[in-house]
Amino acid sequence: MGEVPQIRTFVALGDSFTEGLNDPYPGEPDRFRGWADRLAEHLAAHTPGLRYANLAVRGKLLRQIVADQVPRAVELAPDLVTFCAGGNDMIRPGADPDALAVLFDGAVRRLSATGARVVVFTGFDPRDHRAGSRLRGKAATYNMHLRAIADRRGATVVDLWPMMPIFGDARAWYEDRLHLSPEGHRRMALRVAEVIGCPVDGEWCEPWPETGRTDWLTLRREDVHWARTYLLPWIGRRATGRSSGDGRGPKRPTPSPLWKPDEPVRPGEPGAGSRVGPA
Repeated sequence: MGEVPQIRTFVALGDSFTEGLNDPYPGEPDRFRGWADRLAEHLAAHTPGLRYANLAVRGKLLRQIVADQVPRAVELAPDLVTFCAGGNDMIRPGADPDALAVLFDGAVRRLSATGARVVVFTGFDPRDHRAGSRLRGKAATYNMHLRAIADRRGATVVDLWPMMPIFGDARAWYEDRLHLSPEGHRRMALRVAEVIGCPVDGEWCEPWPETGRTDWLTLRREDVHWARTYLLPWIGRRATGRSSGDGRGPKRPTPSPLWKPDEPVRPGEPGAGSRVGPA
């Protein structure tokens, strides 16, 4: 695969996708790991002392990420930046992928000017997603813009659109149908590592184990549960102008070394409250 990239500081920007919902650390249901933490673990295996910050906050729109997270990332002068944003905008009525692309381009320009390697993500193809096929046209338009921006700015693209059927499988997703499952996050970390040239153990595209077919009645019950538990609360937040990220800060605002799972983290030390374990 060639020489492993030397990355001293890695900063992840974005929303819930990058924050890591719903991939909790073992025994810590309110602390999420996610593909970005897992990627940092892979990188640290080759670059001891890697410093990692995750500025992502669930529910944030592109303009909020550009206003709050991008300037902070520029200040940190990282070697690697992952930037995934716009998904929350796209699921809202009236989303304009052309206008979003202008914001995204400005952010990538600022991040690239630091000399960092910038990694951007297209969106998944929602064709087979039981809750998202109506978004397919706008998502495709936005993705076309993102690929063009990456080409113009010299950014690296993790193209999620063709990553089916692996991420078309329901097991890659949490029951809310919006966030990856722990296994989905694990596979995503492997895919990003592959794209940036970091050797890892395991294949993101390993076929899923065979499973029986779910009957019609079970599917309908799942639909009802999903609507009551996730869709209606989401509509309620939108109607009142609230977001799941209101009042939340980033889980790992300052770059700090990763901690081994058996190494205690004492309050006040770098990395306190930001433990990252093995992949």
